Amino acid sequence: MIEIDGSQKSGSGTILRLSVALAAILEQTLHIYNIRQKRPQPGMKPQHLEAVLTAAKLCKAELEGARLSSRELWFRPKEVKGGKFEADIGTAGSIPMLLMTVLPICAFAKDTVRLHVSKGGTDVSHSPTVNYMRYVFLPTLKRMGLNATLTVHRYGYYPKGMGEATLVMEPCLSLQPLRLKSFGEIKAIKGVSVCTFLAERKVAERQAKAASSYLRERGYTANIEIVNDRSNPLQKGSSLVLRAESETGAILGADAIGELRKTSETVGREAAKKLYAEISAKPTVDVHLADMLIPYVALAKAHSMYLTRTVSDHLEANMWLAEKVLNVRFDVEKMDGLYKIEKVN
Repeated sequence: MIEIDGSQKSGSGTILRLSVALAAILEQTLHIYNIRQKRPQPGMKPQHLEAVLTAAKLCKAELEGARLSSRELWFRPKEVKGGKFEADIGTAGSIPMLLMTVLPICAFAKDTVRLHVSKGGTDVSHSPTVNYMRYVFLPTLKRMGLNATLTVHRYGYYPKGMGEATLVMEPCLSLQPLRLKSFGEIKAIKGVSVCTFLAERKVAERQAKAASSYLRERGYTANIEIVNDRSNPLQKGSSLVLRAESETGAILGADAIGELRKTSETVGREAAKKLYAEISAKPTVDVHLADMLIPYVALAKAHSMYLTRTVSDHLEANMWLAEKVLNVRFDVEKMDGLYKIEKVN
């Protein structure tokens, strides 16, 4: 049995999500307590609960304590077989965060998994945007042998959400290690600027223009796709994701979302500043990708390594949890202003 104190390290929802995923993959009972203990409102919120319920569907797990505000959960999984599944968040809770819970599980399914997620947020605070998942995270996982596609049917924003997306994940025959030793030279900087029912204010164009101007002043040219979306009449909103692709195959990403009283130009500059901070340091993964990759490199059998510019709370928490559950070891070494994250066994 896997026993986890959810108040350890970051004390956040990431410990719950990753614990459930690893328990499902290992087909071991999980008991987790003090869930989100360090957050202002501890326990499971709607998006955490739906992530747990969706994970349970994938592996026909028996559940105890799976309810709103619960701080303790028993999760008893069975074999992950694959098939078609539905998830309904019902708030502006993050669709990408739900997907991050189930993606590792889907990779170890016997057959293809098709997961349709509705009534959630594709682009909300404190979460990767859906286009970061599509253009940064999933392409990096593809290097490890994971083939997944993510289709956006409706963009969803705070406070109503109402976003909709479908993940299709093929079974992974062999999870390959990830070795990104150097960034090299930038091959291209690309982006996707989206606005939903805000075309008349040229929000997507203004976001892209501000980001391009910021990067151009610093010697970089960005090719940013403009998407004037009309998929969700119930919730206007916007987002921008940028990515720098290098000659070594590394992808550094950065994103920003529109909010009330936040100008389109501010959104554009925010994403560009984040990307510039990454490409100036020349790591091989950005600060968010660094923690998102931990379960995959932990589950891959051979040695993996990559470089990041900082060690976040989420990165520390994920390494701690992977070491505890999977009996692997990570080394962190500072070198030339970067941190080398290395899975050594």
